[in-house]
Amino acid sequence: MAHPVAEADEKSPFGRFTAEEFYARHGVLHSTSTFVNPRGLRIFTQRWAPAGVDAPLLGAIAVVHGFTGESSWTVQLTAVHLAKAGFAVAAVDYQGHGFSDGLQDHIPDIVPVLDDCDAAFARFRADYPPPLPCFLYGESLGGAIVLLLHLRDKERWRDGAVLNGAMCGVSPRFMPPWPVEHLLWAVAAVAPTWHLAFSRGNMPDRSFRVPWKRALAVARPRSTMAPPRAATARELLRVCREVQSRFQEVELPLLVVHGGDDTLCDPECAEELHRRAGSEDKTLRVYPGMWHQLVGEPEENVDKVFGDVLDWFKSHAAAAAATPGEGQQ
Repeated sequence: MAHPVAEADEKSPFGRFTAEEFYARHGVLHSTSTFVNPRGLRIFTQRWAPAGVDAPLLGAIAVVHGFTGESSWTVQLTAVHLAKAGFAVAAVDYQGHGFSDGLQDHIPDIVPVLDDCDAAFARFRADYPPPLPCFLYGESLGGAIVLLLHLRDKERWRDGAVLNGAMCGVSPRFMPPWPVEHLLWAVAAVAPTWHLAFSRGNMPDRSFRVPWKRALAVARPRSTMAPPRAATARELLRVCREVQSRFQEVELPLLVVHGGDDTLCDPECAEELHRRAGSEDKTLRVYPGMWHQLVGEPEENVDKVFGDVLDWFKSHAAAAAATPGEGQQ
């Protein structure tokens, strides 16, 4: 089954179609909602589900996007891909991302983001309760957040997770020279919201291998090409260190997919996660020559990667359905 990004163009994830036409073409129902978190910020969420009622749902999947991303652009295409295959799918925009409130792309503390994900996905899980299995899917920073959500509540998140280009460690090819990295901590303390030219190069140029897909990423209305804010960059590095220190605590079934030529999130850290994770069921797929955003690859690569992802979700959903008592949370 071809990934819906094949119908996108450099200006819109829906290509020549309206959003409504796009969902109808793929047999998917779409809805949005918001809630106000304890900090007074309105947080945006959305869902996708198969439109047909003939076949039962295979499972539910909670989708977590990457840093500077949102649930309404290329990540949405993967959500449609999963829903078309028979899964109920939900996603949330972090504070300062997409349609959620907050200073743009600012995450000085990951804990409130985890709280918002917990709140959004608890509502989703209530609508798709056990014994239907519920999985996690995270891209880039979302991969690290998936791990932290699992470590927070292993009973809720035990059915399985797919990590796509997970931010378990920043690539040495993207990190700044040593003095700049240490300057970051001082700047974050006195001017946390300043944009700091912290990294080597910008993310779209290093993420999307196909030029028109790179243009699509830049065309996102709520995107910014500004460098990360100082306190955000500091927190992202801290999150990498935290998840690395806790790899052995990860216990859920795990599929890790990563581009071999990813110059943003270090493939070696993905390999270390696979090696050290306490999961009995764990699979690593490192794709030679592919970049950070696997949806940004040529179509044959996209179909290969997301075919592997879809096969993993389907096989684990089938295993959960065949084993009474599993997926109960």
